[in-house]
Amino acid sequence: MPGSPFVERPSSVDAFLPIGGLMAFKYFALTGIVDPVHPAGFIMFVAILGVSLVLKKGFCGWLCPIGTLSQYVWMTGEKLFGRNFRIKGYTDISLRSLKYLLLGMFVFLIVIAMPANMMALFFIADYYKAVDVRMMKFFTEMTTLTMWVLIGLGVLSLLYKNFWCRYLCPYGALAGLLSRLSPVKIRRNEEKCVHCHACTTHCPTQIDVEAKTVVKSEECFGCLTCVSRCPAKGALEVRASAGKRTAVLKPWLFPVLLVVLFYVVIGIGIATGNWHSKVPYQDYQSLIPEIQKEYANRKVVLKPERAQRNTQGRKETLRTPN
Repeated sequence: MPGSPFVERPSSVDAFLPIGGLMAFKYFALTGIVDPVHPAGFIMFVAILGVSLVLKKGFCGWLCPIGTLSQYVWMTGEKLFGRNFRIKGYTDISLRSLKYLLLGMFVFLIVIAMPANMMALFFIADYYKAVDVRMMKFFTEMTTLTMWVLIGLGVLSLLYKNFWCRYLCPYGALAGLLSRLSPVKIRRNEEKCVHCHACTTHCPTQIDVEAKTVVKSEECFGCLTCVSRCPAKGALEVRASAGKRTAVLKPWLFPVLLVVLFYVVIGIGIATGNWHSKVPYQDYQSLIPEIQKEYANRKVVLKPERAQRNTQGRKETLRTPN
């Protein structure tokens, strides 16, 4: 806006555009061209895929801001209510399938149905250039429906551990599927296990760790809570395997490797010039005011409609006989 101070757009905001990251990944696979509009989204998408393939669903457990927020919310709920609640059996399985259905929908619409030429046209459209601004507006000027949905998710997250991550996050679903291929797994030594149930009791993703020799579940995001809670030395270990060879990883080394791998990929993106958006500042100067007008017009349209509904409601109340 005229007179407003210049604030450089941080490229890392592209992390909140996962659909754009998936589109850019497919476009790169088909053409070898990195999305020039939101390249950081593509780079972080690749980084998350890489972390999931090598170090389980570690991004969700150690780096994801939504996962971090979710953890603090359920921990708050645990303090308020003395415990968290659990959804069990077929209800839990059915709800967990939702995130895979969402993932399947995006895979179909983008990976299968959307051709490369359509993606190229979408990348140069004004809508996509400022889609990060629209995402910000989605939260800063949210609709009543959005507000109540977020409140509902917040309440559910207070009651149930990682409700969004466990049941609804398609990003986590993709990371979980890839984590099956990870050479790093938590392994239980039956001879050293004292069967105290501590690992299963404290697992935030409800995995019955004590009943497994190797934890392969797509729900495991490598938080290592089970390892830290285990009182028997050597009963639970983080192991990396290559063929018949396995090596024990110190628990502290797992998050270190995860962070290093994630930022190495980002560093490659920066070094190759595929991090900062190629959209000129002048384009933002013209696009952002248009988006602000669009949202302002929505408010103008909505207010008369609400006022009309309120007026009709009052009239009906007056007509109602005593």
